[in-house]
Amino acid sequence: MAGYSISFCKTFHNGLFHQIRKSLVGVANLAHTSSHDYSTAVSDGTFKASDLQVKLAKPDQLQKKPDVGNLIFGKCFTDHMFTAEWEKPTGWGPPKISPLEPLRIHPAAKVLHYAIELFEGMKAYRGSDGKIRLFRPDLNMIRLLQGARRSMLPSFDPLEFVECMKRLIKIEEEWIPHSETSSLYIRPTFIGTDPSLGVALSNHAMLFVILCPVGPYFATGFKPVSLFADPSYVRAWPGGCGDTKLGANYAPTVFVQKTAEAAGLQQVLWLYGEDNQLTEVGTMNIFVFMKNEKGERELITPPLNGLILPGVTRQSILDLAREWKDFKVTERTITMKEVIQAQKEKRLLEVFGAGTACIVCPVSAISFQGTKYDIPTSEQESPVYQKFLKQLSDIYYGHISHPWGVLVD
Repeated sequence: MAGYSISFCKTFHNGLFHQIRKSLVGVANLAHTSSHDYSTAVSDGTFKASDLQVKLAKPDQLQKKPDVGNLIFGKCFTDHMFTAEWEKPTGWGPPKISPLEPLRIHPAAKVLHYAIELFEGMKAYRGSDGKIRLFRPDLNMIRLLQGARRSMLPSFDPLEFVECMKRLIKIEEEWIPHSETSSLYIRPTFIGTDPSLGVALSNHAMLFVILCPVGPYFATGFKPVSLFADPSYVRAWPGGCGDTKLGANYAPTVFVQKTAEAAGLQQVLWLYGEDNQLTEVGTMNIFVFMKNEKGERELITPPLNGLILPGVTRQSILDLAREWKDFKVTERTITMKEVIQAQKEKRLLEVFGAGTACIVCPVSAISFQGTKYDIPTSEQESPVYQKFLKQLSDIYYGHISHPWGVLVD
């Protein structure tokens, strides 16, 4: 990361600069570049936070803030947005913050025809101390750059992008709910805007960010969900892009979600292979907590083998569990046969999903091949999923000081 001034580096509180720099080694390796010099991976240059152009909304453009108690996920947006545009061969233009407005793209833009698009999901939290925090934005930036590489979209400096998002969040600070059951959802989105038909890389691109105050992800609130598991539907496969947050991963899942709802179930448990491997649940990573055949309590989640998304909440749960050392923690393949066997032998304790939008989501039942298997997640005296929820929430809202909580100054 040579070339950055000392004063610039110091702006990244709680070690964010060092977190991202360490993580970028992985991106450099993925891009087949030197792990000692990330500048070779940023071959498309970058926009600079110091060049940020800000145009504030006029008083008559400002919206009324919503009632926190009536927030519906993804339905209400703040007054401003961030945009940065890239064009070959000139590179990145200046980053901008402006009033929220519809995008102006050509009808032939590649995002509309070939789904050259990816996005991230992040949150800003108003702490009990009144300070605003992000949660592990370094991991979101790594995932965003990996997705950009898979989609052949241009790279950029993630440190500069985080600074731009911080500025946007500060402008919209009053939109962040004064509530510990709500937050400000952040949606960075990267699209190919090249106005030409033909399946090829895009010579024009746009990176933008919109913000949305949110309450609980599920309309029913924080309640256990039932799952629809049908092996005939597959979300991802080896060699595909299931491990990147591309929009193309999600459109085909809507039909299956509606199929689940028609069967009286709430979410889809995605399986893979002849042995029915568990991969993800809805748009979340999945965890199984059980007593294994040795009598040990074990927390199991599928491995990062290309089939699942490397979730920020997933990684945080694994990190916390390994720090606690209260039970065995394993990243491995787990099949429906193993889950059913554990359920029949009363060794299955909990199943829960994990993701930025919902944090953790307990599972009450799985419907598989005509049989409904009840999961005793909420019957545990001290469910482990609740322990994760509390610890993560304490970090989000500043009840405990933790390097994962990055201050927005």
